[in-house]
Amino acid sequence: MKKILIYLTIVFSVVCGQDKNNNVYADGIAAVVGEHIVLKSDIAQLVNMAAAQQRLNPSTDIEKLLLLQNEVVRSVVDQKIILEMAAVDSIEVEDKDVDRALDQQIEMFISQSGGEEQAEEMLGQSLKSFRREFWYEMKDRLTTERYQQTLINKISVSRADVESFFYTYKDSLPIFPMMVKMRHLLIAVEAGEDSRRLAYDKLSNIRKKIIGGDSFEELASLYSQDPGSRQKGGSLGFVRRGSLVSEFESVAFSQKVNVVSEIIETQFGYHIIETEEKRGDKIRVRHILIVPEIVEEDESLSYKYALTLKDTAETLKDFKRLTALYSKDAQTKEIGGDLGWINPNKSPIPEISQIIGLLDIGVCSLPVRTEQGYHLFWVDSYRQGGRPSLAMHWPEIEGMALNHKRSEWYGDWIADVRERFYIQINNW
Repeated sequence: MKKILIYLTIVFSVVCGQDKNNNVYADGIAAVVGEHIVLKSDIAQLVNMAAAQQRLNPSTDIEKLLLLQNEVVRSVVDQKIILEMAAVDSIEVEDKDVDRALDQQIEMFISQSGGEEQAEEMLGQSLKSFRREFWYEMKDRLTTERYQQTLINKISVSRADVESFFYTYKDSLPIFPMMVKMRHLLIAVEAGEDSRRLAYDKLSNIRKKIIGGDSFEELASLYSQDPGSRQKGGSLGFVRRGSLVSEFESVAFSQKVNVVSEIIETQFGYHIIETEEKRGDKIRVRHILIVPEIVEEDESLSYKYALTLKDTAETLKDFKRLTALYSKDAQTKEIGGDLGWINPNKSPIPEISQIIGLLDIGVCSLPVRTEQGYHLFWVDSYRQGGRPSLAMHWPEIEGMALNHKRSEWYGDWIADVRERFYIQINNW
């Protein structure tokens, strides 16, 4: 990744210039769009970001880098045009939306690169500097996206449009997979009282050691059962409010810095938490997690419980009622466990692909064990796969036709709008 950034710095050194310390400085004019000036340094920054995200190799991807540069220039030119049109139609975004989107962008960089330092190396600048410099670019991006969405949402398709699209493109349409419309009821496998007490006592002893002066980081590396943070000494890095489970977040955001919390319980197990730094709605936090052990007796009890519910769910009405009362899937329990239309080979529950041929329509399944617990499944209907058919695959084809019409309309619209603006793109 560092090689990519170095290469791009060399590429753009002619564009932007460099000081004696090899720092890129402003600048020249890349393009003029109406009354807007696009700086070459801005283009360079966007290309740097895109190249880093795509992990382009400077030794083998020279042509791709040049194409990327041209794509970025054209995209920025179109963005300036759209911003002008958005201003006429009073399309705006709030600062809080910009902040949220920028936080997500930075978190993605941190996640992709493996840490804040690596992210700064990838970006070629500090995260603080990136946030400051990229804030207005993000606002422009969000405004552009909102205006584009406003435009294309006005486009719809008639039955005649869908049929015309189908008969025009049917030979190039993909083979559709078999789909199943189904529901589920999730019973979590929970540890018994003895396992919970042992886990609590273990974490209590760890906490005492930390209070006594032992290293939080070392003990987290030795004992924490959170695989995502264990190798980082329990560190979760910077997290923003709303991204953690409520019990954890309430303590992490309210407690004093560099104080080890009392033991708290979440759906994942028992935690001790240390908040290391606070920055408004973001904190840098670390924790140690101990998970109560699931024993054979716990498995047996959960299976028998799920089996009892299966015997009670004789009708769809029964299944929906039981799901609302007992399912541990918070996202679906209030909608009757509805998972929507699922491609069994791309299901959020991988085990579905293994049992799909064994499930009858309108009959509650036997309990199926996954890493989440025991599921009861209910199939509403099947949709056969194969070559595209208007009769069998109308929803999918309608969606394709709509996207096609919107794409064509937008292409014509932006081409027409370009004609109304003075545009000058300078040679690099």
